[in-house]
Amino acid sequence: MIFHVLTLFPEMIREAASHSILGRAAKAGLIEVNAVNIRDFAVNKHGQVDDAPYGGGAGMVMMAQPIYDAYQHILQNTSDQTPPVIYLSPQGRVLTQPIAQELSQQKELILICGHYEGLDERIIEEIVTDEISIGNYVLTGGEPAALVLIDAVSRLVQGVLGKEASHQDESFSTENLLEYPHYTRPPIFRGREVPEILLSGHHGKIAEWRQEQSIKRTQAKRPDLNQ
Repeated sequence: MIFHVLTLFPEMIREAASHSILGRAAKAGLIEVNAVNIRDFAVNKHGQVDDAPYGGGAGMVMMAQPIYDAYQHILQNTSDQTPPVIYLSPQGRVLTQPIAQELSQQKELILICGHYEGLDERIIEEIVTDEISIGNYVLTGGEPAALVLIDAVSRLVQGVLGKEASHQDESFSTENLLEYPHYTRPPIFRGREVPEILLSGHHGKIAEWRQEQSIKRTQAKRPDLNQ
């Protein structure tokens, strides 16, 4: 799967995507993160990509032309001429596990990282097919949000986690439940013991216990999930 990221800070994307599971997946050819510098497509010698908003007001607005030209550059260098174009925006639908699963079925995604007061509305109308938010708050730029989306989607790509079961029982994967608690060695830590059922070797009862714990944990921590 290929993620094309239109950004003013390509090194921020490349560096973050080169470590841990994402880095290993990229080396294995399972994903590719292509960071495209919007500033490379500016038309004046100063590399201008933003300007004052029509109608006045504080802040600057990212210009449509550099973003559009960067988008066209991607299309000219890919076999997919209709990849979804996602603008990371607090006005978008909030990213959820089902949305991540939906996006993981795509071969390529184009992500646009905004800055300042956002994008010229005309570029949104022209090329954006979806707006996605990672929460009800505002960031200084879209790069952290793009990385969150890349991480959430990449781990659902076949082979990235190694074992398909690694994500099947996680929080939000089924029934709107949080994941059950996990334990590892030692069996006792500062007087706190691992639940005896997990040491029993009885897989059926362990599965029942985990389901019960998921329900209890959801009711205690995120009752909103079952409203």
